[in-house]
Amino acid sequence: MTTSTRNAAAAIRRLTIEYKQLTTDPNTLFPAVGPISEDNYLEWEALLPGPDDTPFEGGVFSARLSFPPTYPLEPPTMRFDPPIFHPNGACVCTIPNFSLSLSPYTSTVYPDGLVCISILHAAGDDPNMYESSAERWSPVQSIEKILLSVLSMLAEPNVESGANIDACKMYRDDRDAYEKTIRRQVQEQLGL
Repeated sequence: MTTSTRNAAAAIRRLTIEYKQLTTDPNTLFPAVGPISEDNYLEWEALLPGPDDTPFEGGVFSARLSFPPTYPLEPPTMRFDPPIFHPNGACVCTIPNFSLSLSPYTSTVYPDGLVCISILHAAGDDPNMYESSAERWSPVQSIEKILLSVLSMLAEPNVESGANIDACKMYRDDRDAYEKTIRRQVQEQLGL
């Protein structure tokens, strides 16, 4: 058995355990999360509820999680599909063979829907000195922790750095217009 085959088998075992935990916990915030197909356990879809007491409340946001065969040693990527309007801070993060995403400390939703947040940045030190290694990915993290971090990001944007400059400026300068834009987006996604 090759190293890559062993890694993929370990990733699928871990994802199977996390899937069972997410789907059997009666108190989970994420009842609609799991593999897109039984043939590919490395591609997941999650339906995230809009956080209460935010303009996202009442919305349901579809996101795709793509896990590398080396999971949980390396983090997945996450992309909202369709993309959402959100301010958060700019960061470009890559590791070999794929670009990264996702923490409540440094977070971004790019215009194409890609989520960038500390919890999903590869382990190690940040060369830009913006986030500590404790904020970054480690194998003890879980899909549930990722999704909770994303909900926190939606509820509390970090306007000190913006990937979507228009959303960041609107959030900072005209909060009413920002909230109206988000509520309109929620209604459109719900088909209202």
